[in-house]
Amino acid sequence: MASPRLVVVDYGGGNIGSLLSALGRRDAHAELTSDPDVVARAGAAILPGDGAFGATMEMLAERGLDGAVRSLTAAGKPFLGICVGMQILFDESDEYGDHPGLGILPGRVRRFARAPRVPHMGWNDLTIERPHPFVAGIDAGSYAYFLHSYRVEEGADTIASAEYGERFAAIVARENVMATQFHPEKSARTGGRLLDNFLKIAAA
Repeated sequence: MASPRLVVVDYGGGNIGSLLSALGRRDAHAELTSDPDVVARAGAAILPGDGAFGATMEMLAERGLDGAVRSLTAAGKPFLGICVGMQILFDESDEYGDHPGLGILPGRVRRFARAPRVPHMGWNDLTIERPHPFVAGIDAGSYAYFLHSYRVEEGADTIASAEYGERFAAIVARENVMATQFHPEKSARTGGRLLDNFLKIAAA
């Protein structure tokens, strides 16, 4: 059986409907799947996120999807994580206790320490920290829609940051792995351009 070019990982949570709609508007065929073998064989994958870090990791592990994501990213295939789908790429989080992540990217997810209020909800402008094909055409000051209480501090993999009482990683990338703390499918022109960029990378 032919492997799908692009999959959206269905682990029982996430904000899947609006993401599939956004991909559909771009005539991008994405297979929604919870099968770890399909994910591991895919040409590229998107992991949407909506919920707590620990619960997300548990749902991935129950379905064998944690290993599938590791296999796909280790094979050099394009991967996009969204919101908690970005956070679980890192080493660990202290959201509702200490929880290990996938460890694909180095770093720790921590609750906002100096934010004016939590959660951080609404539109926030981005600072582009360094060029990358994923942020091609995204201007400094472009706005994206955020909804989160935990963040990753800026690090070597940060390609765009945002300020909300403190500066944090808004977009990260390392080789074939890309991720956004915000929801591109809800972020109007900015999010649309990011999805277009990812689809272009995946197609290549």
